[in-house]
Amino acid sequence: MEARSPRRTPPTPTAVRRSARAAESSRRRFRPLNLAVFLPVLATVGALLVARQAQTWQQACVLGLGVVAALVAFERWTAGDIFRVAGPCLAIAAVVWPFGVLVVDGRIQGAYYGLAIVGSLVVSQLPRRRLPAAVGLTGYVASVGLLGLVAAAGPDVGDLIADVIVPTGFTAVLIGLMFPNKGFYDVVAELEEARERDAELAVVRERMRFASDLHDIQGHTLHVVKLKIALARKLLHSDTARVEQELREMYALVGDTIEQTKDLAYGRRNLNIAAELVNAQNLLEAAGIHVRVDCRADVAHADDLLAQLLRETTTNILRHSRATLVHIVLSGDGLTVVNDGVDEEGLPELRGLAGLARRVSDDGGELTVQREDGRFLTTATFASPPSADRHGTASGEADR
Repeated sequence: MEARSPRRTPPTPTAVRRSARAAESSRRRFRPLNLAVFLPVLATVGALLVARQAQTWQQACVLGLGVVAALVAFERWTAGDIFRVAGPCLAIAAVVWPFGVLVVDGRIQGAYYGLAIVGSLVVSQLPRRRLPAAVGLTGYVASVGLLGLVAAAGPDVGDLIADVIVPTGFTAVLIGLMFPNKGFYDVVAELEEARERDAELAVVRERMRFASDLHDIQGHTLHVVKLKIALARKLLHSDTARVEQELREMYALVGDTIEQTKDLAYGRRNLNIAAELVNAQNLLEAAGIHVRVDCRADVAHADDLLAQLLRETTTNILRHSRATLVHIVLSGDGLTVVNDGVDEEGLPELRGLAGLARRVSDDGGELTVQREDGRFLTTATFASPPSADRHGTASGEADR
């Protein structure tokens, strides 16, 4: 029997959208560098070509249009939006090249500059049929050069080199260099996508931990209540006093479980800061983030409010950043968490930290959140070490 290769499963719409977001994110991250390094070079070379080869203002304007088309296409390419301007830029550059070879007396060989740049940027970003498009572009450049050579009076080898070989070779080399460039961006996009999946997985793990806490609270209570009900049924006719005691205990146990469930749902359940430090480190490292923890306080006496803050900050890092490094400092007067990988588009909406800020303030402290030099800083400071009793009173007042 003939062995058949396994059929590849087509990507789901969610995977396609995630991949597109990752590609856009990676290109946006490199955009300032590309603009700062390559845009001045392209503009300078284009300006020199216009200045050296244009003989009249009309020729300078036409050649300048080709250079402008190249710069506009490059700027949109760095933003991952090349196809929005691909048509107009290609049309302008495609007209400038024959204008320089066929229309102008004496021929302007550098008129292919804009077409080579715009074409290479567009061809490399095509979703398919990139090779036929590359061949067609280089063929067009060569054909126009040959037409100019045929129309010239007494062409020689120098004209062949200047009109055909150099423009065609430059265009082909530029297109060839753009294909590895696209491969680089594809790899970066895949890394971004993998990182996003890891962050989502870490959030899922956090949700599973929440579900486990809920099971620990209610599962234990329901099991105990079931045993007490069975015992009460046996003693219903022989020991009514014991039955009444069991009913009182069940009532108190159910009430306590309701309070614990409410605290868990609203993030007010007492946590252990030492355990939360370990949990935060495990979650962040599972998402591929390097974590450094400095514990400068006796965690046995630390308030569970700091544990709540650490948990919320960890979740925000996983959801709202592309962090590679997180530094957690637990000291006698509070907690500080610093992470990198912050977007420059403004602070995200952090509702959980807003609620914790009020609780920190009620406990005599201050919670500050700020972005500085590409880092996100979350700091909770207290005038004195937070008191568990004082925190419990403040939480109780807030619940009421």
